[in-house]
Amino acid sequence: MQYLGEILSLTVAVSWTATALFADIASHRLGSLPLNLIRMGLSLILLAVLLWMVIGNPFPRYADADTWMWLTLSGFVGYAFGDYCLFNSYVIFGSKFGQLFMTLAPPMAGIAGWLMLGESLSWHAWVAMAVTMTGIGISIMARGDGTHHRLVLKLPLKGVLFGIGAGIGQGVGLVLSKIGLESYQAALPLDAASSMQFMLPFAGTFIRAVAGFVSFFALLWLRHSLGQVTAAFHDKKGMSYAFLTTFFGPFLGVSLSLMAVQYAPAGIASTLMALTPVLIIVPYALINHQRISFKEVVGTLVTMTGVAMFFLL
Repeated sequence: MQYLGEILSLTVAVSWTATALFADIASHRLGSLPLNLIRMGLSLILLAVLLWMVIGNPFPRYADADTWMWLTLSGFVGYAFGDYCLFNSYVIFGSKFGQLFMTLAPPMAGIAGWLMLGESLSWHAWVAMAVTMTGIGISIMARGDGTHHRLVLKLPLKGVLFGIGAGIGQGVGLVLSKIGLESYQAALPLDAASSMQFMLPFAGTFIRAVAGFVSFFALLWLRHSLGQVTAAFHDKKGMSYAFLTTFFGPFLGVSLSLMAVQYAPAGIASTLMALTPVLIIVPYALINHQRISFKEVVGTLVTMTGVAMFFLL
């Protein structure tokens, strides 16, 4: 099917927009850590059912030690670190700004690919990173009240640091996922069914989710906070949002994002998938009864220009 990769990429952007909106509500109701553990558990169940229905086995078949190592590491970086930071940023200043910082993921993936895989970074890639950072700066900076009108952060510094961490975790996790899926592909026997080829991204997501679940369980256990998870199950509305967050996020969105790069050039796919900060502006404003700031729109568009420059020039 022509443009299948591009259609999948746009679907991912819409899916991640829905995820951000649902996660914003769920994280405020359930707490960041309990929500992350619950959605990792739910995603494992959904993925296991899907794998069992399609390939007849609820677990990733043919995954060798290298595959498990790289995808587990990707889960630690992308889920345990990246999503921990992202959901905490939602709690501090909401999903609109949280998703804006996720535009750092493509440049971070480029730098990680440069450092880990020896991929080249041209001069325009560095310019694109600067444009992306400028766009984020326009959105999160404001003039102070002092006589010199110096620029100050209009967002809490803690939230900004969480946002930056989320972008780094997502970008580096994506590169680790790429390495893991390449190992998985190489481990498949020549006579593997075509359905296994199709389900490879979902099987890879399952392995990443295992790492995420173990990480969040351990963190809650060390904090003696597992009781928060039990309490979360009594919040029916919060749990419904947790399920929607899981379905559109680690189950559908992440799996389709791994599939999209198999059917479209990585630059085009990544740029289309990074449209979430643009798509979220209007629904976020409507849900939270907020005005849409012209400066924030300009900052978001400048940021997206930087992302597009990074991949398409």
